[in-house]
Amino acid sequence: MGDKQVGIDRRIILLITSLGSFLTPFMGSSINIAIPEIGSEFLSDAILLSWVPTAYLLASAVMIVPMGRLADMRGRAKIFLAGIIIYTIGSLLSTMVPSIEALIMFRIFQGIGGAMIFGTSVAIITSVFPARKRGWAIGINVAFVYSGLTVGPVVGGLLTEFFGWRSIFYANVIIGLFIIIAGLKYLRIEEITDSEATFDMLGSVLYAATIFFVMLGFQELSETPGIILITAGIISAGIFFMWEKRTKHPVFNITLLTENRVFALSSLAAFINYSATFAIGFLLSIYLQLIRGFSPLSAGLILIAQPLLQVILSPTAGKLSDRVESRIPATIGMAMITAGLLLFTFLSDETPVMIIIANLAFLGIGYALFSSPNTHAVMDSVSERYYGVASGMLGTTRLCGMMASMGISMMVFAIIMQRLPLAEVAPELITESVNLAFMVFVILCAIGTVASYIRNPKKTE
Repeated sequence: MGDKQVGIDRRIILLITSLGSFLTPFMGSSINIAIPEIGSEFLSDAILLSWVPTAYLLASAVMIVPMGRLADMRGRAKIFLAGIIIYTIGSLLSTMVPSIEALIMFRIFQGIGGAMIFGTSVAIITSVFPARKRGWAIGINVAFVYSGLTVGPVVGGLLTEFFGWRSIFYANVIIGLFIIIAGLKYLRIEEITDSEATFDMLGSVLYAATIFFVMLGFQELSETPGIILITAGIISAGIFFMWEKRTKHPVFNITLLTENRVFALSSLAAFINYSATFAIGFLLSIYLQLIRGFSPLSAGLILIAQPLLQVILSPTAGKLSDRVESRIPATIGMAMITAGLLLFTFLSDETPVMIIIANLAFLGIGYALFSSPNTHAVMDSVSERYYGVASGMLGTTRLCGMMASMGISMMVFAIIMQRLPLAEVAPELITESVNLAFMVFVILCAIGTVASYIRNPKKTE
């Protein structure tokens, strides 16, 4: 009876943390559909509009590792719930904005809450579930992430078309309130914390500066300021690494990268995966609505094909990683994504919609095979006292990859379309930009496939 109750409690905790993981991809995929309408309301160009998703990603990337470390020290459940509260408040404030600049500001606030969610949800699941069921539990969590991606375009398109883009943020407020109420009641777990350690403030600032400079540099990569920012980020990273080796209680244990091959290469594969794929929704949303003339709802229904397959197959892929070496399904998945991205480099104004849907479904299968096993490999490669940091690092690779993906897209847009309002750009230039962006992603994903394959399959503490 005791074991049965423990199993029920674990499933409730899995549900709460997975709902938290659902929120942010749901917001991201639904807001992508609303980008053209937001642009029309505020008369914004494509570069400024890109900051609606990018501002959130940047804030999350800057804060996620420090928040993961803080969670290891003070308790992951506390930080998780605090993150949900901040995220929900940010969603509410985003409904009241008078300008695109104000919306971007509140997206930053949302991003801080998102970092607290990203840096703890997988860590909580990993600490609660035994090793024999961990891959399955992570697969369920990943399925919730992809559920957010699945329903986001459809719900986002529906809400945008009939109630306006602000209704998307109201939907996030409702979900956030539910998670807060359920979390306060059920998210009470015994945790191994590191309360004796002091928080590495200087390391956190250096880490934040590194991520900020590099990611902001990606947004301006086609111009001189972008090169300067990336150079500043590299210098800051060097100082950060030197400091982390010297300090007694580092915000990030550098040996996880220098001495743990599985952790390092799995993290690299995750970063490349998101760098090559996150902007798919953004690019296809623009292509489908501005080149093919689809409504926001119709575009959302087309884009649903990819995450739908991810939702269906992620738990199975996670369970598979409990039985076989994680790099095998992960590498197969990455290779499939590379092939799918290659097909999108040939998009034209005459590409059959069924080909687009079929390729999105193919990409969804590849995603499912890669994501759950790769996440399992990262979390299984470290000891429990580093779960928060490992979860934060996973979130960092994901968010930095997303930022890089948007940065590459914006660089291509800036080179080909300059800063003209999106509605004034010639259709052939939009198609050319989309094709070129996908070609860059193909090259990246091919490199990621190699990184996934050459990792050491043996666990390293």
